[in-house]
Amino acid sequence: MAPAITSTPPQSLAGEQFSKAIFPDGLKTSGQHGPISERLRPYSDFPKEVSGPTVWQAEDYKNNPERWTHVFSDEEIAELSKASDDFIASDTPLTAMAKHLFPLPTLASFFGTVRKEVINGKGFILFKGIPVREWGLHKSAVAYMGLGTYFGYFVSQNRHGHVLGHVKDLGEDASKPDKVRIYRTNAKQYFHTDGTDLVGLLCMAKALEGGESDIVSSQQVFNTLQRENPDVAETMCTPDWFFDRKGEVSRGQDEWYKSSIFFMEHDPDGIPRVWSKFDPMNVVSLGRFQEGPNARIPPLTEKQRHAIKVFDETCQKLALHMILDPGDIQLLSNMQVYHARTAYKDYPPGSVDEQGRPRVRRHLMRLWLATPEHEGGWKTPFHDSNDKKRGGIQVDDNAPTCPLDAE
Repeated sequence: MAPAITSTPPQSLAGEQFSKAIFPDGLKTSGQHGPISERLRPYSDFPKEVSGPTVWQAEDYKNNPERWTHVFSDEEIAELSKASDDFIASDTPLTAMAKHLFPLPTLASFFGTVRKEVINGKGFILFKGIPVREWGLHKSAVAYMGLGTYFGYFVSQNRHGHVLGHVKDLGEDASKPDKVRIYRTNAKQYFHTDGTDLVGLLCMAKALEGGESDIVSSQQVFNTLQRENPDVAETMCTPDWFFDRKGEVSRGQDEWYKSSIFFMEHDPDGIPRVWSKFDPMNVVSLGRFQEGPNARIPPLTEKQRHAIKVFDETCQKLALHMILDPGDIQLLSNMQVYHARTAYKDYPPGSVDEQGRPRVRRHLMRLWLATPEHEGGWKTPFHDSNDKKRGGIQVDDNAPTCPLDAE
């Protein structure tokens, strides 16, 4: 028999402090969980069409980059540089980075405005102009994480507790999605959300070819499905999907959790919004638990397979293309934006540029940032909606780490 929609959830950790010997800021990433079934809404409660500032079309932005791009001025770069140098001089570990340790007298107000737009508006921005070649890996990471504190709380991105991720091709086999996280390969990434509220990518170096970004409004995808494929929309609103934890499991947890793809906000007193949480690679990777004599969960239904196919085709049709150059920071809200990446080809080992300098292979640094409900984040049907470090990936009490290389 298939497991229930959800198991009894753990208690919320909002406000709970953990050992600073393990968690330097006293906060622990909540981790991957299924929703509380009583907080889920049936498909019949979902609107036929979503409206408001979180819904957008690629045509609105394709020829107007000034609407979603901010180029840092010399003065703003100087402010980020000073804050970074002061933080480095303090010998504070990066895992303890916090807003009060990274003062930005001028940029703080601007970032507050941008945060509201990212969380409750179109859900994305591209910052340009971080001098990554001049600053190098360490100072760029400090500036990036300091900037991140103005938008949310760092959460762990994998079993190792990495709060600063490295998106690089590590030569892993993308054909084994049950064992490999696709960001560690050069393969195409399908439209998906990450396991957190906001995701940031700082481009340190581009690939020789490809590795470009596509984004799309998940509410616009929902509207299109409701209009053109309502059966698919209903399938994606039904909480009978299993999601793979890919072995990143704490003691006592199953290797999967059960959920839906589209949700309505858990907001009994307001007008709930539609949002989404979905990575198709974490759905199709569960064959090891769905087949053979030891099958423990049901396989994908034909409706679900059809939904995945139509979903990706719809995203591709509606997507906005974006190219990240070195020094660019792409910041997205996973609540209302899906993102994807084209496959890429790196520079061969030993290649040099026109000035004879060694070519750096494609490298992006990634942040996962939580925006709890009580600090303006979306109201989710999960037990940790008010936790400062809701979501992410947490295995047991593994401490947060901040590697400055690619593992």
